[in-house]
Amino acid sequence: MATKLYLGCSGWNYGDTSEKGGWLNVFYPDNKTRKLNYYSQFFDTVEMDATFYKKFYVSMNKGLFIGLTKATPDNFKISVKVPEIITHEKRLDGEKEVINDMIQFLDKISPLKNTNKLGAIIIQLPPSFAINESKKLERFLDVLRTNQDTKNNDNYAIEFRNKSWDTEGTLELLNHYNIATVITDSPSLEGLGFLSNENNITSKTLSVVRLHGRNTTRGHYWYDYLYSEKELYPWIDKIKRLKGKTDTIFVYFNNHYGGKAIINALEFKEMINDKPLSEIEKQTLDKAKKYLSNEL
Repeated sequence: MATKLYLGCSGWNYGDTSEKGGWLNVFYPDNKTRKLNYYSQFFDTVEMDATFYKKFYVSMNKGLFIGLTKATPDNFKISVKVPEIITHEKRLDGEKEVINDMIQFLDKISPLKNTNKLGAIIIQLPPSFAINESKKLERFLDVLRTNQDTKNNDNYAIEFRNKSWDTEGTLELLNHYNIATVITDSPSLEGLGFLSNENNITSKTLSVVRLHGRNTTRGHYWYDYLYSEKELYPWIDKIKRLKGKTDTIFVYFNNHYGGKAIINALEFKEMINDKPLSEIEKQTLDKAKKYLSNEL
């Protein structure tokens, strides 16, 4: 069966104007627009990162996710980030009952899985989580794959943020548990170039690509960045090489600041499909480019 490719952005609920980092006017027509419903007319997936932040996550319930399933088309996929309570506060420590936290998380988002709308489950580790904590990661993955309530998911993916993980052992560990390693693009000075290697396939079922941006000089580090087409072309080749190696590929543009992800995601959509955008997509892209060019 052919590899299924999903393309979208990291987040959608950016209600401010682009001058303040949001998508109002540059993408959303007005502040009354039903954002996710509107967004899903252009893309077939989105990454929900609000689940990561404790201030939002603690008040979430199944009803929220039921609402998300109803606001999107049948073929739409929503990827979710594992809460920072698990990754950053407890640092995957089994002695701090992180598996119970994972079970509660999976229960909250279960409406997505029940309606076949669950994309990837992204476990983003903090930059300070280095390879000297590999035993902690290994124990976490082992329980994740053996616990009755967590093992039946083929869509786990781990994103490293520390260059010490650039080892064969890391790939072997994730391959053993069929956990995808998140392929990323980020500023070169971070030393994370090894994460952009599309040959580092550790799951036969899933690949996740996150393009963060490369900003290192202005505010909103990384994410306030507009990729040029020249910078996107190598990623077209990378995605094409990924096809056939995993069942499903999710590609997310996380350079969200001011709506730049919208521009790059639509450009990428045209480039990867090697055919023109629809008329409404072209109009939306042209409008976004014009709007941002007037601000720069």
